[in-house]
Amino acid sequence: MISNQDLHQRRLAATPRGIGVMANFFIERALNAEVWDVEGKRYIDFAGGIAVLNTGHRHPKVMAAIEQQLQHFTHTCYQVLPYKNYVTLAERINKLTPGNFAKKTCFFSSGAEAVENAIKIARASTGRPGIIAFSGAFHGRTMMGCALTGKVAPYKIGFAPFPAEIYHAPFPVDLHGVSVDDAIHAIHTLFKSDIDPKRVAAIIIEPVQGEGGFYVTPPALMRELRALCDEHGMLLIFDEIQTGFGRTGKMFAAEHYDVLPDIMTMAKSMAGGTTLSAVSGKAEVMDGPAPGGLGGTYAGNPLAIAASHAVIDVMEEEQLVARANILGEKLTERLKALQAKVPALKDVRGLGSMIAAEFFDPKTHEPSPEITKRVQQAALDKGLILLTCGVYTNALRFLYPLTIEDKVFDEALAILEGALLTANT
Repeated sequence: MISNQDLHQRRLAATPRGIGVMANFFIERALNAEVWDVEGKRYIDFAGGIAVLNTGHRHPKVMAAIEQQLQHFTHTCYQVLPYKNYVTLAERINKLTPGNFAKKTCFFSSGAEAVENAIKIARASTGRPGIIAFSGAFHGRTMMGCALTGKVAPYKIGFAPFPAEIYHAPFPVDLHGVSVDDAIHAIHTLFKSDIDPKRVAAIIIEPVQGEGGFYVTPPALMRELRALCDEHGMLLIFDEIQTGFGRTGKMFAAEHYDVLPDIMTMAKSMAGGTTLSAVSGKAEVMDGPAPGGLGGTYAGNPLAIAASHAVIDVMEEEQLVARANILGEKLTERLKALQAKVPALKDVRGLGSMIAAEFFDPKTHEPSPEITKRVQQAALDKGLILLTCGVYTNALRFLYPLTIEDKVFDEALAILEGALLTANT
């Protein structure tokens, strides 16, 4: 039998160090919220391929949709030979996304690719170059994605120079002493010192920061951004790549706010683990680029399109948006009940099932990636896979499938509690 250690050594020899890998074991099979490695050990998956598996590993209806598409064709390149499912999925996304106005949607392969194209659309539509993003943001690993991302290590180290005309404002986090007023003041300062607002094409923001720490964007900031965009003719882009498709207890996190974006990006859980992303927005904005300006050889892959149709069906039939709230409340209650016993557990926050736990050193009162890592490792030792996040890497994020069975969820919470108590000693 092949071992994890053998594969680990082969990985080090065959693949570059720049591809960081969290686990020292290798997965052989998976089902819903459970995975088994090549040595047969079982784990509960609270990482979900980084928020890709809201409908779980190998959901039967998603698998059936892919298998059915395999009987017809796997690839034609939509720009060469179009197919019906692409059009019907665009129609469904146009109806699902918030906003009672004419919309259009186009498909790509990755979240970063969706962000790249959202920026292209914004620039083509407005005729302006500038883009404003936020500290702590994560928008991908391409050069434009890195430029927009508000976290240096590990995403920007050694890769400069980045695309020009990208500016950052501080993201408001009360826990770290940054207010909404601070963020807005910083944007006005940009307008005075760095770029004329009439040269800004768009402001891009995550309704809930993903890699940045699962911080929820304050509604007051969203209103201010919408007002700024309307005043200066800028577009507002919501990056919903991690928040979309039920994770926050709404189909899209935008539904938590009383303002609407002009453009939205989405990916991750929209296609059950297959490679699909999308840009959706106001029809007149989306028509900014000329024919041929958007696309990609694999953009809107027919297998992924079929999977996405099935994902939407499953979310509706199994009421996964509502289940996100039920599971999130259960997790949050358990974590908050432990705060008295775990002084390092400084904050528990989130929307729906997009929950984070942030750790500070009780003695220094500073963010503690060390304690966070200890909790993560203690959980992993007991068979629970967790991911960290945050600018200080001092938060745990919980990205279990929304289809997880109750008994498996309860088992995971028991492991988590044990890890928190162990790491606190």
